[in-house]
Amino acid sequence: MKNKSLILGMAASLFIACESDDTADIIINDNSVGDTITNNDNSGSSGSEVRLSGVYTEDLTLDADTDYTLAGATIMADGTTLTIPEGTTVKAQAAGTSVYLAISQGAQIIANGTADAPIVFTSAGSNPSAGDWGGLILLGKAPVNSVTGDATATSEIGNLPYGGNVEDDNSGTLRYVRVEYSGGAADGQSENNGFSFYGVGNGTTVEYIQVYEGADDGVEFFGGTVNASFVAVVNAQDDSIDWTEGYAGQITDAYVLQGNGIGDEAFECDGFNTDFTNATGNFSNPTVSNVTIESLSDADSTRGFLLRAGTQGTFSNVEIIGKDTGISVDDDEGTPTSQNIGDDTLSFTDATFTDVTTNTAIDGRVYTEADLVTGIGNGTGTDVATWGANWTIGIE
Repeated sequence: MKNKSLILGMAASLFIACESDDTADIIINDNSVGDTITNNDNSGSSGSEVRLSGVYTEDLTLDADTDYTLAGATIMADGTTLTIPEGTTVKAQAAGTSVYLAISQGAQIIANGTADAPIVFTSAGSNPSAGDWGGLILLGKAPVNSVTGDATATSEIGNLPYGGNVEDDNSGTLRYVRVEYSGGAADGQSENNGFSFYGVGNGTTVEYIQVYEGADDGVEFFGGTVNASFVAVVNAQDDSIDWTEGYAGQITDAYVLQGNGIGDEAFECDGFNTDFTNATGNFSNPTVSNVTIESLSDADSTRGFLLRAGTQGTFSNVEIIGKDTGISVDDDEGTPTSQNIGDDTLSFTDATFTDVTTNTAIDGRVYTEADLVTGIGNGTGTDVATWGANWTIGIE
């Protein structure tokens, strides 16, 4: 039967701007029209098409045998859980960044795929291409450095609140999940990615995720403490993995592949969001290990790691192939990121540079490559051929 029980009146309450950021609101409309099923407490009949859109105020469980279409901005409200079983495919209308799935603060997503039956978010377009839809957004209550105390910031897309002081906040589970043909710019300041983690806590499980053919960044961390392992990004048109706003989690086993003429920095690493202030005085400080970066460009002019805005970090077992510059430390925005080398808060151990024009570029002319990197030639990267088998695409 048809059921149009989406409660859209809650949308306004989710768009409370807790931090001034000049980001345009995304207006949510009820797009469930025609012979469709929309249901806030279950997925509808097996084999039916279900169009998802609006704010869900009750738990939602999908069915791997049902065809799902994201027909607009789709938001799980505080207190709800979205459960997605292995083998489920969700297609998004090819309508740009206004179509996305967001898991609000206090909500959870339980997406448990397997290597043989991954969960796939992709485009419903007849000729899918990067930027067809907005991507997957998780918003948590873990610390960010753009606001202080219990205050919250607001996301670039949707102006949804995120951040807080709950380091172990739990937004659910993402396991064997692939996002395809997402991302892009909504306006001059607002961009959407494959996976956007806004203030997500380390009680959340994120492992075996891939972004394929995205129009903006592949995976971006806006503060938070969430750990991510077995991360693959293929052909992101901007940066592949990005962090800002005091991100302090762990990234373990990451693979970045950039095709010929595709992509910017493999890792773009900011200590804080330079569009705002560093309200807490803390900087991003993740731990990153087992990374392979591979560029297939004939004339790559970008960097494997761009470290700036005071970011700190501990990096180990890194392999960089085909980039113009392997590691760049940039003293921009009045923040001497290079000083972190001397303070032992920014370091690389075991790094291999293959077909890289310049291994390291360090601003300030105080610290040398030997100060930043030890064990050159010892990095083996990650074994994506093993952990990426069966469920990833675009990786040979």
